[in-house]
Amino acid sequence: MRTRGEELYLAGPQSRLAEFAWVLRVAWQFINGFRILHFVGPCVTVFGSARFPEDHRYYDLARRLGGELARTGFTVMTGGGPGIMEAANRGAREAGGRSIGCNIELPLEQHPNPYLDKMVLFRHFFVRKVMLVKYSYAFVGMPGGFGTIDEVFEAATLIQTGKIKNFPIVLMGSDYWSPMVSFMRESLAGMGTIDKADLDRITVTDDPAAAAACIRDAAIRQFGLSYRRERRRYWFFGER
Repeated sequence: MRTRGEELYLAGPQSRLAEFAWVLRVAWQFINGFRILHFVGPCVTVFGSARFPEDHRYYDLARRLGGELARTGFTVMTGGGPGIMEAANRGAREAGGRSIGCNIELPLEQHPNPYLDKMVLFRHFFVRKVMLVKYSYAFVGMPGGFGTIDEVFEAATLIQTGKIKNFPIVLMGSDYWSPMVSFMRESLAGMGTIDKADLDRITVTDDPAAAAACIRDAAIRQFGLSYRRERRRYWFFGER
């Protein structure tokens, strides 16, 4: 259910005092997110639906992916909810890795999953999306709905326009993404609305180990990350 502040924001221009107060509330969400997430280490953000149950093959795929990313040395970040997000966080936790959630207040599907080492709760999607991008060296798109597709394409747009670096984008669940990849290749690239190089940034695989290796190699080769030992594990560290 929307709060009074959100209803006023969505209703259009308000008084200058009301809009200034809204800006301060949004700024606090950013500050709180930066404060909590600053030391989580290089992350890989996994996008995906909240609606897949534990016995679904996509849940299992995301869980195995989370484990591979954690063993490779990355912190696994998700939207912090159930479904695919829970599976990726769970896999990371089970592998002894770090597991982060950027959750959001929603009428449905908003409860945090139980596999998070750190969780930040946001009220606005745009603040949450900044956090999911800011600390990540790669993005993995698992099957999902409007929100997942929005997040994957926003990451692709930020890379295409040079707003963030050329981080890898990996799509997992090839049967789900195949029509979308064909659309991008035949319609978008075919009509010149994107370049072929934009498609070359995207890797499609159903192998969690191959996905983790692709991300690891890019992190080392392109962005200069290296390993350090911490508590009998090796983690990536470096600056963006």
